[in-house]
Amino acid sequence: MKKVDAIIKPFKLDDVREALSAVGITGMTTTEVKGFGRQKGHTELYRGAEYVVDFLPKIKIEIAINDDQLDECIEAITTAARTGKIGDGKIFVTSVDRVIRIRTGEEDETAI
Repeated sequence: MKKVDAIIKPFKLDDVREALSAVGITGMTTTEVKGFGRQKGHTELYRGAEYVVDFLPKIKIEIAINDDQLDECIEAITTAARTGKIGDGKIFVTSVDRVIRIRTGEEDETAI
């Protein structure tokens, strides 16, 4: 099993969700986060004062999947989230040792 963490631009969330649903991945957790990488933020003007916005709004998507779904999951996210501009995001893949569904006690692949 794998855990896929994707950091994307907020306005791409619906596109990514639809792309994942199209390949059979229906469960995910999303979190509104802030961060920066190569974008390095930007400056804004407020009441005549200029200030730097270092952290930009992003969406973090967390998905637990079976190993055989990994490639199509990554392809769906990259295709749907890509704008071709800096700040499109990143995908991190980690191994998952164990999953337990709290309600039923099911474990591993059946719990996903």
